[in-house]
Amino acid sequence: MSWGLSRSKMVMIDAADALPGRSVVVPVPEKHLVLGTPMVSPNGTCDWGPGYRAVVLGGGCFWGVEEICWQLPGVYTTAVGYAGGFTPNPTYEEVCTARTGHTEAVLVVIDESQTDLETILRTFFETHDPTQDMRQGNDIGTQYRSAVFTCSAADAQLARDIAERYQSALTAAGYGPIATEIAELADVGDGRFYYAEDYHQQYLAKNPHGYRCHASTGVHFPQ
Repeated sequence: MSWGLSRSKMVMIDAADALPGRSVVVPVPEKHLVLGTPMVSPNGTCDWGPGYRAVVLGGGCFWGVEEICWQLPGVYTTAVGYAGGFTPNPTYEEVCTARTGHTEAVLVVIDESQTDLETILRTFFETHDPTQDMRQGNDIGTQYRSAVFTCSAADAQLARDIAERYQSALTAAGYGPIATEIAELADVGDGRFYYAEDYHQQYLAKNPHGYRCHASTGVHFPQ
């Protein structure tokens, strides 16, 4: 089936219809511009060694999500990229067509001696609107969908438990059901996190007056 001009960007593309992509990996800066830490693990997206834990978060435009995350205590490093799709090594322009299946995402690596995944996830849910499906505010399309892609089944279950607890507060405030896609990274799309182009990395540190989209509900996580 071909991608028709009438097909909505809010509908996930089938793997067979995704853009072909490429084998060339996007080069990534060696160090995080703000934190000064490595942005790529030599052992793979999820393996940062003992004492570190990784998760991939999608909450709309990745510039603003990354800025929030790198400021959180205990965050070791962050990087923006694309996850949950089918096209290998996609470009930003390709992802924006909704023909790769990816969502704009942020890799967050924490130092477990300083914070925990629950704290990161609670902040994530509070700082965007997880009830919006395939969009955040005026950013519309599958590339802006809310997602939590974890590195283990246990972490995915933790994310579901946290979402369920937050749902009670959202419901009480008049919001609908959480639309966040929660799964192990290995089980969605081609199972990969692809780093975005250099100019997107820590974009708001380079461009402090740049675009931010935080369509948050204003609802606090229940105590």
